[in-house]
Amino acid sequence: MQADWQQFMASRGAVIEDGMVQHFGDFHAEVTAASREDIVCDLGQYATLRVSGEDAQSFLQNLLSNDIKEVSPSRSQHSSFNTAKGRMLASFLIWMEGSDYLLMLPSALSEMLRKKLSMYVLRAKVKIQQDENILLGISGPAIKPPLDCGERMGVAREGSTTVIRLDDARFLLHTAPDQAGALWDAFASHAKPAGSACWDWLNVRAGIPVIVAKTQEEFVPQMVNLDLIGGISFKKGCYPGQEIVARMHYLGKLKRRMYLAHVDGYAEPGDHLYSEDMAGQSNGIIANAAPSPAGGCDVLAVVQISSHDGHPIHLGSIEGKTLRFEPLPYALPAA
Repeated sequence: MQADWQQFMASRGAVIEDGMVQHFGDFHAEVTAASREDIVCDLGQYATLRVSGEDAQSFLQNLLSNDIKEVSPSRSQHSSFNTAKGRMLASFLIWMEGSDYLLMLPSALSEMLRKKLSMYVLRAKVKIQQDENILLGISGPAIKPPLDCGERMGVAREGSTTVIRLDDARFLLHTAPDQAGALWDAFASHAKPAGSACWDWLNVRAGIPVIVAKTQEEFVPQMVNLDLIGGISFKKGCYPGQEIVARMHYLGKLKRRMYLAHVDGYAEPGDHLYSEDMAGQSNGIIANAAPSPAGGCDVLAVVQISSHDGHPIHLGSIEGKTLRFEPLPYALPAA
């Protein structure tokens, strides 16, 4: 978090640790508000990489799982960067500002990914930089974005501010530091300021996977439902891991899927899951977790499909807390 922005957020009552807004005095009240009221969040847990240059589109097209040609000044997309074995190193939300591409990912991974992507530049006319703009999230039943983005994943831009419609009630704002304070105050006048983890909880409830350090190389994109949220193109050309991803799609060999669940206890990404049918072996892993308004945690759990369909799933060990599964906001394919 930039020093000036951190000072501004602190002046508005934010409790900041590790570069992120933890809360504004009462985290439980804030996450409860996130479930039914309008909220505004600083998204310091995320960063953006700006990919610019006349070869930016072809460069990203050759590296990422989705069809970058479908990103436009009015349309964003989900995508991933994978190993040659099809395992995800990062998940992104991608949009355009002018001719530049913005890749949003966890801030803890951004510099590592910038360096890794830069290794592929070679003679391409591409520059990859850490973007210095501010990310805000707004959500709620009556929330009104500053610009009309149209339908889900739509993008609108005016001046130095970009607005992306993530779903019916959530919007992402990407804005210059000198504009962020006025935007924050405008929304905070009628929406409740909330800690960054409240946004993480909304992401979990929306079924949107976010790869973090503890889950890098754990998942093929379909395991975290990237195919179901429009994050994979099966028509574009080659990219790292494309053969594995395509084979899984066309031959139907997927054995794990991501599910939404609640657990009465603490969970974090990378925690292993167990069920009686797996003879003591892990049958899945927590992809994302966030504190729930009901206590405990809501999680996105990547689980063996056969285990999910027929056996209780436990956190940490076969004696651990039982996951209570809930419907995702999008349909899963029939087994």
